[in-house]
Amino acid sequence: MPYPEPLIAPMRADLTRYGVEETRTPTDVDRLVQSSGTVLMIVNSVCGCAAGRARPAVGIALQNAAKPDKAGTVFAGADEAAVSHLRGILSEFPPSSPSMALFQDGKPVFMVHRHQIEQRDPFQIAKLLTDAFDRFCKPVASSV
Repeated sequence: MPYPEPLIAPMRADLTRYGVEETRTPTDVDRLVQSSGTVLMIVNSVCGCAAGRARPAVGIALQNAAKPDKAGTVFAGADEAAVSHLRGILSEFPPSSPSMALFQDGKPVFMVHRHQIEQRDPFQIAKLLTDAFDRFCKPVASSV
């Protein structure tokens, strides 16, 4: 049984306020992951390491000069079909929530697993992400 939406709505908002798009269905996941360029996909969760570490790290990392073209999220325990579908796409990696995967032109190129999140603070996790962004993503042009 999925988590009640009123319970997880604030946890969803922790990511959407950074411009991360919710992908609640397998079709949503495919539309985002299979787009050209780079896509960060986050498996969100109710656990403490998602709240105190993973979600804040995403907000920090998305301030980097080089960042993914798009970012999306699925919620473990809520978006069950979407999570299952994303895990199928990431079948070469063990399932993990929370977790983060960077895709380039539809292929996974970098992954952060729960065990890497649990042992780091948000700034250290953001550093893992920004190192991957610097390697695989293009800097966003300044609008000034």
